[in-house]
Amino acid sequence: MMQADLIAPCGMNCNLCSARLAYLNDIKQKGLRMPYCTGCRPRNKQCAFLKKRCPLLMESKVEYCYQCPDFPCRNLKHIDSRYHKLYRMSLIDNLEYIREHSVEALLHREDDKWRCPNCGQPICCHNGLCFNCDFKKLKAKTKLYRWEDD
Repeated sequence: MMQADLIAPCGMNCNLCSARLAYLNDIKQKGLRMPYCTGCRPRNKQCAFLKKRCPLLMESKVEYCYQCPDFPCRNLKHIDSRYHKLYRMSLIDNLEYIREHSVEALLHREDDKWRCPNCGQPICCHNGLCFNCDFKKLKAKTKLYRWEDD
C-alpha cells in the first residue's frame, strides 16, 4: 500500500518517483546509478519543486497547494504541464482529487493505476517501469526518465 506521507504538497506522488523506487530497490547495488530519495515530507523538504518559490509552503501555512488562494499558481501549472506531458500524471488533478475526496482515496486510486501486474510493486511514473520486474529494461535504457513509447 502506498504511504500518505509520500504525497507532496504539490500533488506529486513520491510513492511513484524514480528516486524513491531506486532507493527502495537499492538500484545502485545492482549496478545502475540513479539518485536516491526517501520523499519530500519524510526529508522535511515540504516540496522539492515549489517550496523555495512559495512563502506559504516555506512557512508551513498550507499542507497541500490546493489550500492556497492562488491555486493553481503559475509555478504549479508549469510543473503540472511537464508532468502531464512527460510522465502521464497531473499534480493538479491529484490535488483536486484530494480536495474532493481525501488523501486516502487518492492513494487507492493511484495504487490501482500504478501497480505492476506481475509483482504488485509500484510502477515508476517517470518511465513506466517496475524497478523489480523490469530492472533489465531499466538498465538498458539510454533515457532513464522517459517512457519507451515517447
